[in-house]
Amino acid sequence: MKFSCEKYLLMGALNTASRATAQKSAIPALEGLLIETGETTVRITGYDMKTGIVTGLAADVAEKGRIVLNSRLFCDIVRKLPDDIVTISADSGKMTKIRCAMSEYEIMGTSADDYPDLPSVEKTSAVELPQKTLKSMIAQTNFAVSDNESRPVHMGELFDLDGETLTVVAVDGYRLALRREPISCDKKMNFVVPGTALAEVERIAEDKDEPVSINVGEKHIMFTLSDTVLISRRLEGEFLNYRNAIPTTGKYQIKADRRMLIDAVERVSLIINDKLKSPVRCTFREDLLSIVTNTPLGHASDEVAVQGSGDDLEIGFNNRYLLDALKASPADELTIRLNSGVTPCVIVPADGSDSSLYMILPVRLKANEN
Repeated sequence: MKFSCEKYLLMGALNTASRATAQKSAIPALEGLLIETGETTVRITGYDMKTGIVTGLAADVAEKGRIVLNSRLFCDIVRKLPDDIVTISADSGKMTKIRCAMSEYEIMGTSADDYPDLPSVEKTSAVELPQKTLKSMIAQTNFAVSDNESRPVHMGELFDLDGETLTVVAVDGYRLALRREPISCDKKMNFVVPGTALAEVERIAEDKDEPVSINVGEKHIMFTLSDTVLISRRLEGEFLNYRNAIPTTGKYQIKADRRMLIDAVERVSLIINDKLKSPVRCTFREDLLSIVTNTPLGHASDEVAVQGSGDDLEIGFNNRYLLDALKASPADELTIRLNSGVTPCVIVPADGSDSSLYMILPVRLKANEN
């Protein structure tokens, strides 16, 4: 095997594929990257038996071949090379030479035959949408994925296709995040993708209209983005019936500016930390929201002008959960729907759009927290 390519192209491909390599594995090859050469391209694969990433780059290929190189070492070497043409060659004994300008390394590779095959996914149930759309949908929901291994299905996001709309939902037992976009698709199906895999899709996707193709297999999902393919296992189990979980009405409908809400909650959160956890107490008055918190560090309060009255309703929130929802919302003006101080709060765009919805369960307040 022998090929040459620009350092920046190789480094970009390595950064992408190495995210799926195993840190420690009973199969040593999985701690490496599979390097394969074609006629004019090089394909690099990382795989940890749960998620696989395959990406390609243009190269001047002098000799075809396949080899596995230790991911950490190979990435560190290339990262330190000067910005020039990199030449990589491997002999029959798996000794691999890496040359760039005056720098040269020799490292031992392993046989590509030891590298497990990635799962195959039939390209019969493909869904397409712009990369920037999928990127934003993941970014605005993935924070609410559960990390509780007792309910593995909630460690992923539900993709719900009804033929005209794609709805993405994440839930962790304390909050729910939902994003919805119209999509040109005649299929009706739903599947759950691990949140860790979606985080990689978000990193790989670019802010452009170029499409990403999603292929759904019986046990795996394949995302194709330009020259990169990510394959992930599907999560099995019964996902929360989100339609039934979300309150359909709100006794109180309060409109507010998203940026003003974020700033106020961040200010009172300055005296809250992991060791000094305390809820933020929100009191919805006539056209005014009062936010108060108390911790051993002290007392903080702020006020935000809003539209509507909550009849002095008091409700407590985990400050981080509230901030996550406010920051993720794509709308500048929000409607906060409330029924009581012990029922879920729902945050939606004030313009009536159903493109996003965030639900947060309240924290019970103690009488002395005023």
